[in-house]
Amino acid sequence: MPKVTVRYWAAAKAAAGIAEEPFDAATLAEALDAARERHPGELVRVLQRCSFLVDGDPVGTRGHETVRLADGGTVEVLPPFAGG
Repeated sequence: MPKVTVRYWAAAKAAAGIAEEPFDAATLAEALDAARERHPGELVRVLQRCSFLVDGDPVGTRGHETVRLADGGTVEVLPPFAGG
Protein backbone atom coordinates (compact mmCIF):
# COMPACT_ATOMS: atom_id res chain seq x y z
CA MET A 1 0.00 0.00 0.00
CA PRO A 2 1.52 3.36 -0.99
CA LYS A 3 2.32 5.83 1.77
CA VAL A 4 1.28 9.36 0.79
CA THR A 5 1.22 12.78 2.40
CA VAL A 6 -2.02 14.74 2.34
CA ARG A 7 -1.51 18.51 2.62
CA TYR A 8 -4.42 20.68 3.65
CA TRP A 9 -4.68 24.36 2.66
CA ALA A 10 -6.81 27.25 3.96
CA ALA A 11 -10.27 26.08 5.16
CA ALA A 12 -9.26 22.42 4.84
CA LYS A 13 -6.27 23.03 7.12
CA ALA A 14 -8.50 24.77 9.65
CA ALA A 15 -11.08 21.96 9.52
CA ALA A 16 -8.48 19.20 9.88
CA GLY A 17 -6.57 21.09 12.56
CA ILE A 18 -3.30 20.07 10.91
CA ALA A 19 -1.30 21.13 7.84
CA GLU A 20 -0.41 17.66 6.59
CA GLU A 21 -0.52 14.03 7.58
CA PRO A 22 0.43 10.60 6.22
CA PHE A 23 -1.99 8.00 4.92
CA ASP A 24 -1.70 4.53 3.42
CA ALA A 25 -3.83 4.68 0.28
CA ALA A 26 -3.68 3.31 -3.26
CA THR A 27 -6.14 5.82 -4.75
CA LEU A 28 -7.26 9.38 -4.11
CA ALA A 29 -10.67 8.04 -3.06
CA GLU A 30 -9.04 5.86 -0.38
CA ALA A 31 -6.95 8.77 0.93
CA LEU A 32 -9.98 11.07 1.13
CA ASP A 33 -12.09 8.38 2.82
CA ALA A 34 -9.35 7.94 5.42
CA ALA A 35 -9.18 11.71 5.97
CA ARG A 36 -12.96 11.87 6.44
CA GLU A 37 -12.81 9.01 8.93
CA ARG A 38 -9.96 10.63 10.86
CA HIS A 39 -11.59 14.09 10.86
CA PRO A 40 -15.38 13.75 10.90
CA GLY A 41 -17.33 16.98 10.93
CA GLU A 42 -16.26 20.17 9.20
CA LEU A 43 -13.54 18.58 7.04
CA VAL A 44 -16.14 16.27 5.48
CA ARG A 45 -18.11 19.35 4.38
CA VAL A 46 -15.02 21.25 3.20
CA LEU A 47 -13.80 18.32 1.07
CA GLN A 48 -17.02 18.48 -0.97
CA ARG A 49 -15.92 21.88 -2.33
CA CYS A 50 -12.20 21.18 -2.81
CA SER A 51 -10.05 20.55 -5.82
CA PHE A 52 -7.04 18.25 -5.62
CA LEU A 53 -3.53 17.99 -6.97
CA VAL A 54 -1.72 14.66 -6.98
CA ASP A 55 2.02 15.06 -7.25
CA GLY A 56 1.45 18.52 -8.71
CA ASP A 57 -1.07 17.42 -11.37
CA PRO A 58 -4.70 18.61 -11.20
CA VAL A 59 -7.24 15.82 -10.72
CA GLY A 60 -10.01 17.78 -12.43
CA THR A 61 -13.19 15.81 -13.06
CA ARG A 62 -11.58 12.34 -12.99
CA GLY A 63 -13.20 9.89 -10.62
CA HIS A 64 -11.21 9.82 -7.40
CA GLU A 65 -11.25 6.01 -7.41
CA THR A 66 -9.37 6.07 -10.75
CA VAL A 67 -6.56 8.35 -9.54
CA ARG A 68 -3.70 6.08 -8.46
CA LEU A 69 -1.26 7.26 -5.80
CA ALA A 70 2.47 6.55 -5.83
CA ASP A 71 4.49 5.63 -2.76
CA GLY A 72 5.93 8.85 -1.35
CA GLY A 73 3.42 10.94 -3.30
CA THR A 74 1.59 14.06 -2.21
CA VAL A 75 -2.08 15.02 -2.36
CA GLU A 76 -2.83 18.75 -2.09
CA VAL A 77 -6.30 19.61 -0.82
CA LEU A 78 -7.31 23.03 -2.19
CA PRO A 79 -10.53 24.68 -1.05
CA PRO A 80 -11.93 27.50 -3.18
CA PHE A 81 -9.90 30.64 -2.61
CA ALA A 82 -11.31 34.16 -2.49
CA GLY A 83 -9.53 37.03 -4.16
CA GLY A 84 -6.86 36.66 -6.77
